[in-house]
Amino acid sequence: MSVNDKKSFPSSVAAPQRMKTACAVLLGGFLTAAAFAERFDLPDLARLTPGRTKAENALWIENPLTSQFRTSKRVVVAQINGPAMITMMHFAYGESAVSAAHKRLNRDLLLRIYWDGEAAPSVDCPLVDFFCDPDGTRDVVNTAFVNVRRGFNAYFPMPFRKSARVELVYDGPLEPGNELWRLMPCYSYVMYRTAAKLPADTGYFHASWRQQALKLGRADYIALEAKGKGKCVGWNVTVRLPGRNGYPVDENEKFYIDGETNASVEFQGLEDSFGFSWGFPESENTFPMTGYFPFLKGAMAYRFFVQDAISFEKSLKVAIGFGEHENPNFRRDFSRFGSSLQFSTTVYWYQQEPHAPLPPMPPAAERAPAPEQLFWPETENMPSDAELQSRGVKLVMRCGRPVHEVIYAAPGYSAQSLQGYVWSGWSGDVYHARADGQEVRVQLNVPKATAGTARVHIIDPDNFEGGRKEKIVVAGQTFGPFENFQTGRWIECPVTAEQTADGKINISALNARPGANAVLSIIEWMEK
Repeated sequence: MSVNDKKSFPSSVAAPQRMKTACAVLLGGFLTAAAFAERFDLPDLARLTPGRTKAENALWIENPLTSQFRTSKRVVVAQINGPAMITMMHFAYGESAVSAAHKRLNRDLLLRIYWDGEAAPSVDCPLVDFFCDPDGTRDVVNTAFVNVRRGFNAYFPMPFRKSARVELVYDGPLEPGNELWRLMPCYSYVMYRTAAKLPADTGYFHASWRQQALKLGRADYIALEAKGKGKCVGWNVTVRLPGRNGYPVDENEKFYIDGETNASVEFQGLEDSFGFSWGFPESENTFPMTGYFPFLKGAMAYRFFVQDAISFEKSLKVAIGFGEHENPNFRRDFSRFGSSLQFSTTVYWYQQEPHAPLPPMPPAAERAPAPEQLFWPETENMPSDAELQSRGVKLVMRCGRPVHEVIYAAPGYSAQSLQGYVWSGWSGDVYHARADGQEVRVQLNVPKATAGTARVHIIDPDNFEGGRKEKIVVAGQTFGPFENFQTGRWIECPVTAEQTADGKINISALNARPGANAVLSIIEWMEK
Protein backbone atom coordinates (compact mmCIF):
# COMPACT_ATOMS: atom_id res chain seq x y z
CA MET A 1 0.00 0.00 0.00
CA SER A 2 1.39 3.42 -0.95
CA VAL A 3 1.79 6.45 1.28
CA ASN A 4 -0.80 8.23 -0.83
CA ASP A 5 -3.30 5.46 -0.17
CA LYS A 6 -2.81 5.90 3.54
CA LYS A 7 -3.46 9.60 3.31
CA SER A 8 -6.56 9.24 1.22
CA PHE A 9 -8.49 7.35 3.90
CA PRO A 10 -8.48 7.34 7.72
CA SER A 11 -5.71 5.17 9.16
CA SER A 12 -8.37 3.04 10.85
CA VAL A 13 -8.94 1.33 7.49
CA ALA A 14 -5.78 2.07 5.56
CA ALA A 15 -3.34 0.24 7.82
CA PRO A 16 -4.64 -3.31 8.10
CA GLN A 17 -1.17 -4.78 8.55
CA ARG A 18 -0.40 -3.10 11.85
CA MET A 19 0.26 -5.68 14.49
CA LYS A 20 -1.82 -3.93 17.12
CA THR A 21 -4.94 -3.26 15.09
CA ALA A 22 -6.67 -6.44 16.26
CA CYS A 23 -6.34 -5.44 19.88
CA ALA A 24 -9.14 -3.85 21.86
CA VAL A 25 -8.70 -0.39 23.33
CA LEU A 26 -9.39 -0.06 27.03
CA LEU A 27 -10.76 3.41 27.78
CA GLY A 28 -11.77 4.41 31.28
CA GLY A 29 -11.94 0.77 32.33
CA PHE A 30 -14.56 -0.16 29.72
CA LEU A 31 -13.96 -2.46 26.75
CA THR A 32 -15.86 -0.78 23.95
CA ALA A 33 -17.29 -2.55 20.95
CA ALA A 34 -16.22 0.33 18.72
CA ALA A 35 -12.62 -0.28 19.73
CA PHE A 36 -12.70 -3.65 18.03
CA ALA A 37 -14.52 -2.48 14.95
CA GLU A 38 -12.58 0.70 14.20
CA ARG A 39 -9.18 -0.93 13.89
CA PHE A 40 -6.81 1.69 15.25
CA ASP A 41 -3.97 2.11 17.72
CA LEU A 42 -4.64 4.30 20.71
CA PRO A 43 -2.18 6.99 19.49
CA ASP A 44 -4.28 7.33 16.30
CA LEU A 45 -6.94 9.16 18.32
CA ALA A 46 -4.70 12.23 18.17
CA ARG A 47 -4.25 12.14 14.37
CA LEU A 48 -6.18 14.75 12.44
CA THR A 49 -7.18 12.55 9.54
CA PRO A 50 -8.87 13.87 6.39
CA GLY A 51 -12.56 13.38 5.72
CA ARG A 52 -15.79 14.26 7.51
CA THR A 53 -18.00 12.26 9.83
CA LYS A 54 -21.70 12.48 8.92
CA ALA A 55 -24.97 10.82 9.91
CA GLU A 56 -28.24 10.04 8.12
CA ASN A 57 -31.45 9.89 10.19
CA ALA A 58 -34.69 8.08 9.40
CA LEU A 59 -37.89 6.56 10.83
CA TRP A 60 -38.60 9.13 13.58
CA ILE A 61 -41.45 11.66 13.21
CA GLU A 62 -38.97 14.48 12.43
CA ASN A 63 -38.14 12.77 9.15
CA PRO A 64 -40.24 12.75 5.93
CA LEU A 65 -43.13 10.29 5.75
CA THR A 66 -41.24 8.44 3.02
CA SER A 67 -38.67 7.59 5.71
CA GLN A 68 -41.27 6.12 8.07
CA PHE A 69 -43.27 2.90 8.20
CA ARG A 70 -46.53 4.85 8.28
CA THR A 71 -46.63 4.97 4.49
CA SER A 72 -44.56 2.00 3.31
CA LYS A 73 -43.33 -1.45 4.26
CA ARG A 74 -39.92 -0.61 2.77
CA VAL A 75 -37.87 2.32 4.04
CA VAL A 76 -34.49 3.53 2.80
CA VAL A 77 -32.80 4.61 6.04
CA ALA A 78 -29.60 5.82 4.37
CA GLN A 79 -28.59 6.75 0.83
CA ILE A 80 -24.94 7.83 0.83
CA ASN A 81 -22.53 8.84 -1.93
CA GLY A 82 -18.96 7.55 -1.76
CA PRO A 83 -16.20 7.05 -1.33
CA ALA A 84 -16.87 6.67 2.35
CA MET A 85 -17.11 4.13 5.14
CA ILE A 86 -20.10 3.36 7.36
CA THR A 87 -18.77 3.24 10.92
CA MET A 88 -21.94 2.63 12.96
CA MET A 89 -25.62 1.80 12.50
CA HIS A 90 -28.22 2.32 15.22
CA PHE A 91 -31.85 1.20 15.27
CA ALA A 92 -33.98 2.19 18.27
CA TYR A 93 -36.62 -0.10 19.72
CA GLY A 94 -40.14 0.45 18.52
CA GLU A 95 -42.81 1.88 20.79
CA SER A 96 -44.48 -1.54 21.06
CA ALA A 97 -41.32 -3.08 22.52
CA VAL A 98 -41.16 -0.70 25.48
CA SER A 99 -44.90 -0.31 26.11
CA ALA A 100 -47.12 -2.56 28.21
CA ALA A 101 -47.77 -4.68 25.10
CA HIS A 102 -44.04 -5.56 24.98
CA LYS A 103 -44.33 -6.71 21.38
CA ARG A 104 -40.87 -7.38 20.01
CA LEU A 105 -39.37 -7.42 16.57
CA ASN A 106 -38.92 -10.82 15.00
CA ARG A 107 -37.68 -12.08 11.65
CA ASP A 108 -40.43 -10.27 9.74
CA LEU A 109 -38.10 -7.26 9.34
CA LEU A 110 -35.13 -7.51 6.97
CA LEU A 111 -31.93 -5.47 6.77
CA ARG A 112 -30.64 -5.02 3.23
CA ILE A 113 -27.57 -3.10 2.08
CA TYR A 114 -26.58 -2.38 -1.52
CA TRP A 115 -23.15 -1.14 -2.62
CA ASP A 116 -22.31 0.99 -5.66
CA GLY A 117 -25.75 0.72 -7.25
CA GLU A 118 -25.84 -3.08 -7.42
CA ALA A 119 -29.22 -4.68 -8.19
CA ALA A 120 -28.95 -7.49 -5.59
CA PRO A 121 -28.07 -6.80 -1.94
CA SER A 122 -24.73 -7.63 -0.34
CA VAL A 123 -26.42 -7.81 3.07
CA ASP A 124 -29.72 -9.68 3.31
CA CYS A 125 -30.67 -10.75 6.79
CA PRO A 126 -33.46 -10.52 9.36
CA LEU A 127 -32.52 -7.42 11.34
CA VAL A 128 -32.57 -9.22 14.69
CA ASP A 129 -30.36 -12.11 13.51
CA PHE A 130 -27.83 -9.65 12.07
CA PHE A 131 -27.41 -8.41 15.65
CA CYS A 132 -26.85 -11.92 17.10
CA ASP A 133 -30.43 -11.87 18.43
CA PRO A 134 -32.12 -14.79 16.66
CA ASP A 135 -35.84 -14.12 16.12
CA GLY A 136 -35.65 -11.19 18.55
CA THR A 137 -35.69 -13.27 21.74
CA ARG A 138 -32.97 -11.39 23.64
CA ASP A 139 -33.03 -8.34 25.93
CA VAL A 140 -29.25 -7.97 25.94
CA VAL A 141 -26.50 -8.86 23.45
CA ASN A 142 -22.89 -7.82 24.09
CA THR A 143 -20.28 -8.57 21.43
CA ALA A 144 -17.35 -6.75 19.88
CA PHE A 145 -19.23 -5.81 16.70
CA VAL A 146 -22.93 -5.74 17.57
CA ASN A 147 -24.89 -5.10 20.74
CA VAL A 148 -28.53 -4.96 21.80
CA ARG A 149 -30.10 -3.18 24.77
CA ARG A 150 -33.15 -1.05 23.98
CA GLY A 151 -31.62 -0.61 20.58
CA PHE A 152 -29.55 -2.38 17.95
CA ASN A 153 -26.01 -1.13 17.29
CA ALA A 154 -23.46 -2.36 14.72
CA TYR A 155 -19.79 -1.35 14.44
CA PHE A 156 -18.58 -3.29 11.41
CA PRO A 157 -16.54 -0.96 9.17
CA MET A 158 -18.36 -0.89 5.81
CA PRO A 159 -16.36 0.96 3.11
CA PHE A 160 -17.75 1.67 -0.36
CA ARG A 161 -16.60 3.54 -3.46
CA LYS A 162 -19.65 4.94 -5.21
CA SER A 163 -22.76 4.59 -3.06
CA ALA A 164 -24.45 2.82 -0.18
CA ARG A 165 -28.16 2.18 0.27
CA VAL A 166 -29.38 0.80 3.59
CA GLU A 167 -32.96 -0.47 3.65
CA LEU A 168 -35.40 -1.97 6.12
CA VAL A 169 -38.01 -4.21 4.50
CA TYR A 170 -41.01 -5.55 6.43
CA ASP A 171 -42.89 -8.42 4.78
CA GLY A 172 -45.05 -9.50 7.71
CA PRO A 173 -48.86 -9.35 7.94
CA LEU A 174 -49.31 -5.69 9.02
CA GLU A 175 -50.00 -2.94 6.52
CA PRO A 176 -48.37 0.51 6.63
CA GLY A 177 -49.85 2.72 9.33
CA ASN A 178 -49.63 3.55 13.00
CA GLU A 179 -49.63 -0.07 14.23
CA LEU A 180 -46.73 -0.96 11.96
CA TRP A 181 -44.90 2.25 12.91
CA ARG A 182 -45.18 1.36 16.61
CA LEU A 183 -43.77 -2.13 15.98
CA MET A 184 -40.87 -1.09 13.75
CA PRO A 185 -37.69 0.64 14.97
CA CYS A 186 -38.82 4.18 15.76
CA TYR A 187 -35.53 5.85 14.88
CA SER A 188 -32.31 5.07 13.06
CA TYR A 189 -29.06 6.72 12.20
CA VAL A 190 -26.20 5.58 9.99
CA MET A 191 -22.84 7.20 10.71
CA TYR A 192 -20.14 7.33 8.04
CA ARG A 193 -16.78 8.93 7.25
CA THR A 194 -16.02 10.45 3.86
CA ALA A 195 -12.72 9.93 2.00
CA ALA A 196 -10.99 10.85 -1.24
CA LYS A 197 -10.63 7.23 -2.35
CA LEU A 198 -10.34 3.67 -1.05
CA PRO A 199 -7.23 1.51 -1.16
CA ALA A 200 -7.36 -1.00 -4.01
CA ASP A 201 -7.40 -3.99 -1.66
CA THR A 202 -10.46 -2.85 0.31
CA GLY A 203 -13.31 -5.36 0.37
CA TYR A 204 -17.05 -4.76 0.67
CA PHE A 205 -19.00 -5.96 3.69
CA HIS A 206 -21.47 -8.83 3.21
CA ALA A 207 -23.86 -10.75 5.46
CA SER A 208 -26.17 -13.63 4.59
CA TRP A 209 -28.78 -15.48 6.66
CA ARG A 210 -29.96 -19.02 6.11
CA GLN A 211 -32.19 -21.50 7.93
CA GLN A 212 -32.76 -25.17 7.21
CA ALA A 213 -34.07 -28.31 8.84
CA LEU A 214 -32.29 -31.48 7.82
CA LYS A 215 -31.10 -34.89 8.93
CA LEU A 216 -27.44 -34.18 9.50
CA GLY A 217 -26.49 -37.83 9.17
CA ARG A 218 -27.43 -37.63 5.49
CA ALA A 219 -26.14 -34.21 4.43
CA ASP A 220 -24.23 -31.24 5.79
CA TYR A 221 -25.85 -27.90 6.51
CA ILE A 222 -24.47 -25.21 4.18
CA ALA A 223 -24.15 -21.76 5.77
CA LEU A 224 -22.37 -19.94 2.93
CA GLU A 225 -21.19 -20.39 -0.64
CA ALA A 226 -19.27 -17.25 -1.65
CA LYS A 227 -17.37 -16.66 -4.89
CA GLY A 228 -14.61 -14.13 -5.46
CA LYS A 229 -11.75 -12.86 -3.31
CA GLY A 230 -12.44 -12.05 0.31
CA LYS A 231 -12.29 -13.10 3.95
CA CYS A 232 -14.78 -14.42 6.49
CA VAL A 233 -14.83 -12.37 9.70
CA GLY A 234 -17.50 -14.09 11.76
CA TRP A 235 -20.83 -15.84 12.08
CA ASN A 236 -23.60 -16.76 14.47
CA VAL A 237 -25.33 -20.14 14.62
CA THR A 238 -28.46 -21.61 16.19
CA VAL A 239 -29.11 -25.33 16.55
CA ARG A 240 -32.29 -27.00 17.78
CA LEU A 241 -33.96 -30.38 17.93
CA PRO A 242 -37.49 -28.92 17.84
CA GLY A 243 -39.79 -30.11 20.59
CA ARG A 244 -37.03 -31.62 22.70
CA ASN A 245 -34.50 -30.61 25.29
CA GLY A 246 -31.01 -31.29 24.04
CA TYR A 247 -29.17 -31.17 20.72
CA PRO A 248 -25.89 -32.63 19.43
CA VAL A 249 -22.62 -30.68 19.69
CA ASP A 250 -20.47 -33.32 17.99
CA GLU A 251 -20.81 -31.85 14.51
CA ASN A 252 -17.80 -30.16 12.85
CA GLU A 253 -17.63 -26.64 11.42
CA LYS A 254 -15.94 -26.74 8.02
CA PHE A 255 -14.46 -23.90 5.94
CA TYR A 256 -13.63 -25.03 2.39
CA ILE A 257 -11.32 -22.53 0.69
CA ASP A 258 -11.02 -22.11 -3.11
CA GLY A 259 -12.85 -25.29 -4.05
CA GLU A 260 -10.93 -27.73 -1.85
CA THR A 261 -12.54 -31.05 -0.96
CA ASN A 262 -10.92 -31.27 2.48
CA ALA A 263 -11.56 -28.22 4.61
CA SER A 264 -8.45 -26.19 5.53
CA VAL A 265 -10.21 -25.04 8.69
CA GLU A 266 -12.32 -27.66 10.46
CA PHE A 267 -13.31 -27.42 14.12
CA GLN A 268 -14.07 -30.76 15.76
CA GLY A 269 -17.09 -29.97 17.89
CA LEU A 270 -19.74 -27.29 17.69
CA GLU A 271 -19.13 -25.85 21.14
CA ASP A 272 -15.34 -25.95 20.73
CA SER A 273 -15.51 -23.81 17.60
CA PHE A 274 -17.06 -21.07 19.76
CA GLY A 275 -14.52 -21.43 22.56
CA PHE A 276 -16.27 -23.90 24.92
CA SER A 277 -15.96 -27.64 25.59
CA TRP A 278 -17.90 -30.68 26.78
CA GLY A 279 -21.10 -29.08 25.56
CA PHE A 280 -22.13 -25.48 26.02
CA PRO A 281 -22.02 -24.31 29.65
CA GLU A 282 -25.02 -24.30 31.96
CA SER A 283 -25.17 -20.50 31.97
CA GLU A 284 -24.88 -18.05 29.09
CA ASN A 285 -21.51 -16.46 28.36
CA THR A 286 -21.13 -13.41 26.12
CA PHE A 287 -17.53 -12.43 25.47
CA PRO A 288 -16.37 -9.85 22.89
CA MET A 289 -15.30 -12.39 20.24
CA THR A 290 -17.20 -15.55 21.20
CA GLY A 291 -20.31 -16.34 23.15
CA TYR A 292 -23.23 -18.66 23.82
CA PHE A 293 -26.74 -18.43 25.20
CA PRO A 294 -29.81 -20.68 25.15
CA PHE A 295 -32.15 -20.26 22.20
CA LEU A 296 -35.60 -21.77 22.82
CA LYS A 297 -34.72 -25.38 23.73
CA GLY A 298 -31.52 -25.24 21.70
CA ALA A 299 -28.44 -23.03 21.56
CA MET A 300 -27.11 -19.90 19.89
CA ALA A 301 -23.40 -19.09 19.59
CA TYR A 302 -21.32 -16.47 17.82
CA ARG A 303 -17.69 -16.01 16.88
CA PHE A 304 -15.78 -13.21 15.17
CA PHE A 305 -12.53 -13.84 13.29
CA VAL A 306 -10.28 -10.76 13.45
CA GLN A 307 -6.60 -11.68 13.61
CA ASP A 308 -7.62 -15.11 12.27
CA ALA A 309 -9.97 -14.01 9.46
CA ILE A 310 -10.40 -16.85 6.94
CA SER A 311 -9.16 -15.54 3.58
CA PHE A 312 -10.05 -16.94 0.15
CA GLU A 313 -8.96 -16.10 -3.40
CA LYS A 314 -11.72 -17.76 -5.43
CA SER A 315 -14.44 -19.17 -3.18
CA LEU A 316 -15.47 -20.10 0.34
CA LYS A 317 -17.97 -22.71 1.47
CA VAL A 318 -18.97 -22.88 5.15
CA ALA A 319 -20.70 -26.04 6.33
CA ILE A 320 -21.74 -27.89 9.51
CA GLY A 321 -21.70 -31.67 9.56
CA PHE A 322 -20.23 -34.73 11.23
CA GLY A 323 -16.53 -35.30 10.68
CA GLU A 324 -15.16 -37.96 8.37
CA HIS A 325 -13.67 -39.90 11.29
CA GLU A 326 -16.42 -39.19 13.84
CA ASN A 327 -18.23 -42.06 15.55
CA PRO A 328 -20.54 -43.51 12.87
CA ASN A 329 -23.35 -43.71 15.42
CA PHE A 330 -23.95 -39.97 14.97
CA ARG A 331 -24.64 -40.33 11.24
CA ARG A 332 -26.84 -43.34 11.96
CA ASP A 333 -28.82 -41.66 14.73
CA PHE A 334 -29.32 -38.37 12.88
CA SER A 335 -30.56 -40.11 9.75
CA ARG A 336 -33.46 -41.71 11.58
CA PHE A 337 -37.09 -40.80 11.76
CA GLY A 338 -37.69 -37.73 13.91
CA SER A 339 -34.05 -36.64 14.02
CA SER A 340 -34.26 -33.42 11.97
CA LEU A 341 -32.17 -30.57 13.35
CA GLN A 342 -32.96 -26.95 12.55
CA PHE A 343 -29.98 -24.65 11.99
CA SER A 344 -29.92 -20.95 11.28
CA THR A 345 -26.80 -18.91 10.54
CA THR A 346 -25.69 -15.38 9.77
CA VAL A 347 -22.24 -15.21 8.15
CA TYR A 348 -20.26 -11.96 7.93
CA TRP A 349 -17.51 -11.49 5.34
CA TYR A 350 -15.70 -8.98 3.13
CA GLN A 351 -15.01 -9.49 -0.55
CA GLN A 352 -14.41 -7.79 -3.85
CA GLU A 353 -17.44 -7.23 -6.01
CA PRO A 354 -19.24 -8.69 -7.81
CA HIS A 355 -20.48 -11.30 -5.36
CA ALA A 356 -22.42 -14.47 -6.08
CA PRO A 357 -26.19 -14.00 -5.61
CA LEU A 358 -27.28 -14.62 -2.05
CA PRO A 359 -29.92 -17.36 -1.56
CA PRO A 360 -33.53 -16.21 -1.96
CA MET A 361 -35.00 -14.95 1.30
CA PRO A 362 -37.93 -17.16 2.41
CA PRO A 363 -41.27 -15.49 3.17
CA ALA A 364 -41.69 -14.11 6.67
CA ALA A 365 -43.80 -17.04 7.92
CA GLU A 366 -41.11 -19.51 6.86
CA ARG A 367 -38.37 -17.59 8.67
CA ALA A 368 -39.93 -18.21 12.09
CA PRO A 369 -38.29 -20.95 14.20
CA ALA A 370 -39.91 -24.34 13.89
CA PRO A 371 -42.61 -25.05 16.49
CA GLU A 372 -41.69 -26.94 19.65
CA GLN A 373 -43.36 -30.04 18.29
CA LEU A 374 -42.02 -33.52 18.91
CA PHE A 375 -40.51 -35.13 15.80
CA TRP A 376 -41.06 -31.95 13.75
CA PRO A 377 -41.45 -31.85 10.78
CA GLU A 378 -42.53 -35.48 11.03
CA THR A 379 -45.19 -36.88 13.36
CA GLU A 380 -44.44 -39.12 16.34
CA ASN A 381 -45.55 -42.68 15.75
CA MET A 382 -47.93 -43.51 18.60
CA PRO A 383 -50.17 -46.58 19.02
CA SER A 384 -53.90 -45.98 18.84
CA ASP A 385 -56.20 -46.69 21.77
CA ALA A 386 -57.89 -49.43 19.74
CA GLU A 387 -54.57 -51.14 19.05
CA LEU A 388 -53.63 -51.07 22.73
CA GLN A 389 -57.04 -52.33 23.83
CA SER A 390 -56.85 -55.22 21.35
CA ARG A 391 -53.68 -56.39 23.13
CA GLY A 392 -55.21 -56.05 26.59
CA VAL A 393 -53.08 -53.05 27.50
CA LYS A 394 -54.46 -50.99 30.38
CA LEU A 395 -51.64 -48.52 30.93
CA VAL A 396 -48.70 -47.17 28.88
CA MET A 397 -45.98 -44.91 30.25
CA ARG A 398 -43.35 -43.52 27.88
CA CYS A 399 -40.74 -42.59 30.45
CA GLY A 400 -38.97 -39.28 29.86
CA ARG A 401 -41.25 -38.16 27.06
CA PRO A 402 -41.30 -34.34 27.26
CA VAL A 403 -45.08 -34.10 27.08
CA HIS A 404 -47.47 -36.59 28.69
CA GLU A 405 -45.38 -39.55 29.79
CA VAL A 406 -48.59 -41.55 30.38
CA ILE A 407 -50.02 -41.80 26.87
CA TYR A 408 -52.84 -44.24 27.68
CA ALA A 409 -54.59 -45.20 30.93
CA ALA A 410 -57.85 -47.11 31.29
CA PRO A 411 -60.14 -45.88 34.10
CA GLY A 412 -58.65 -46.79 37.48
CA TYR A 413 -55.06 -46.99 36.20
CA SER A 414 -52.23 -44.45 36.53
CA ALA A 415 -48.44 -44.17 36.85
CA GLN A 416 -45.91 -41.82 38.37
CA SER A 417 -42.16 -41.41 38.40
CA LEU A 418 -40.55 -41.64 41.84
CA GLN A 419 -36.87 -41.30 40.90
CA GLY A 420 -34.96 -40.51 37.71
CA TYR A 421 -34.44 -37.48 35.51
CA VAL A 422 -35.98 -36.89 32.09
CA TRP A 423 -33.91 -37.53 28.95
CA SER A 424 -35.25 -37.00 25.42
CA GLY A 425 -32.13 -36.41 23.31
CA TRP A 426 -31.86 -39.68 21.39
CA SER A 427 -33.09 -40.14 17.84
CA GLY A 428 -35.45 -42.81 16.53
CA ASP A 429 -38.87 -43.87 17.75
CA VAL A 430 -37.67 -44.46 21.31
CA TYR A 431 -35.84 -41.20 21.93
CA HIS A 432 -36.69 -40.83 25.61
CA ALA A 433 -35.98 -42.36 29.03
CA ARG A 434 -35.97 -41.83 32.74
CA ALA A 435 -32.36 -42.18 33.89
CA ASP A 436 -30.37 -42.22 37.13
CA GLY A 437 -26.84 -43.09 38.14
CA GLN A 438 -28.11 -45.63 40.65
CA GLU A 439 -31.82 -46.42 40.36
CA VAL A 440 -34.84 -45.37 38.30
CA ARG A 441 -38.15 -45.96 40.11
CA VAL A 442 -41.70 -45.86 38.74
CA GLN A 443 -44.96 -46.78 40.47
CA LEU A 444 -47.99 -48.18 38.64
CA ASN A 445 -51.42 -47.86 40.26
CA VAL A 446 -53.86 -50.61 39.29
CA PRO A 447 -57.05 -52.08 40.77
CA LYS A 448 -56.24 -54.12 43.87
CA ALA A 449 -55.49 -57.84 43.48
CA THR A 450 -55.14 -57.63 39.69
CA ALA A 451 -52.91 -60.13 37.88
CA GLY A 452 -51.15 -59.22 34.67
CA THR A 453 -47.85 -58.64 32.91
CA ALA A 454 -45.57 -55.65 33.12
CA ARG A 455 -43.66 -55.16 29.86
CA VAL A 456 -40.55 -53.02 30.29
CA HIS A 457 -38.57 -51.60 27.37
CA ILE A 458 -34.94 -50.55 27.80
CA ILE A 459 -32.64 -49.11 25.14
CA ASP A 460 -29.02 -47.92 25.00
CA PRO A 461 -28.68 -46.12 21.63
CA ASP A 462 -25.67 -44.03 22.69
CA ASN A 463 -23.78 -47.07 24.08
CA PHE A 464 -23.12 -45.03 27.20
CA GLU A 465 -19.77 -45.77 28.92
CA GLY A 466 -19.18 -48.68 26.57
CA GLY A 467 -22.70 -50.00 27.02
CA ARG A 468 -25.17 -49.91 29.87
CA LYS A 469 -25.76 -52.87 32.17
CA GLU A 470 -28.75 -53.01 34.51
CA LYS A 471 -31.20 -55.14 36.46
CA ILE A 472 -34.99 -54.75 36.34
CA VAL A 473 -37.06 -55.21 39.50
CA VAL A 474 -40.84 -55.58 39.18
CA ALA A 475 -43.04 -56.12 42.27
CA GLY A 476 -40.03 -57.43 44.18
CA GLN A 477 -38.87 -59.81 41.43
CA THR A 478 -35.40 -59.24 39.92
CA PHE A 479 -34.71 -59.85 36.24
CA GLY A 480 -31.33 -59.67 34.56
CA PRO A 481 -28.74 -58.24 34.51
CA PHE A 482 -29.17 -57.06 30.92
CA GLU A 483 -26.57 -55.59 28.59
CA ASN A 484 -26.04 -55.15 24.84
CA PHE A 485 -29.49 -53.61 24.40
CA GLN A 486 -28.32 -50.80 22.08
CA THR A 487 -31.22 -51.41 19.68
CA GLY A 488 -33.76 -51.95 22.45
CA ARG A 489 -35.14 -54.90 24.41
CA TRP A 490 -38.52 -55.82 25.87
CA ILE A 491 -38.65 -57.65 29.21
CA GLU A 492 -41.92 -59.37 30.20
CA CYS A 493 -42.51 -59.68 33.93
CA PRO A 494 -45.55 -61.64 35.18
CA VAL A 495 -47.25 -60.20 38.28
CA THR A 496 -49.68 -62.16 40.48
CA ALA A 497 -52.85 -60.90 42.18
CA GLU A 498 -51.13 -61.33 45.56
CA GLN A 499 -48.36 -58.94 44.47
CA THR A 500 -50.91 -56.20 43.68
CA ALA A 501 -52.97 -56.60 46.84
CA ASP A 502 -52.45 -52.91 47.67
CA GLY A 503 -52.98 -51.76 44.06
CA LYS A 504 -49.35 -50.70 43.60
CA ILE A 505 -46.61 -52.11 41.37
CA ASN A 506 -43.10 -50.76 41.92
CA ILE A 507 -40.73 -51.01 38.96
CA SER A 508 -37.02 -50.19 39.16
CA ALA A 509 -33.97 -50.21 36.91
CA LEU A 510 -30.73 -50.70 38.88
CA ASN A 511 -27.41 -49.61 37.37
CA ALA A 512 -24.91 -52.48 37.30
CA ARG A 513 -22.02 -50.71 35.52
CA PRO A 514 -20.02 -48.11 37.49
CA GLY A 515 -19.84 -44.80 35.65
CA ALA A 516 -22.91 -45.55 33.53
CA ASN A 517 -26.57 -45.09 34.47
CA ALA A 518 -29.82 -47.00 34.52
CA VAL A 519 -32.65 -46.23 32.08
CA LEU A 520 -36.33 -47.04 31.61
CA SER A 521 -38.02 -46.04 28.35
CA ILE A 522 -41.46 -47.71 28.06
CA ILE A 523 -43.68 -49.53 30.53
CA GLU A 524 -46.88 -51.34 29.53
CA TRP A 525 -49.32 -53.04 31.90
CA MET A 526 -51.36 -55.85 30.30
CA GLU A 527 -54.13 -58.06 31.65
CA LYS A 528 -54.57 -60.49 28.82
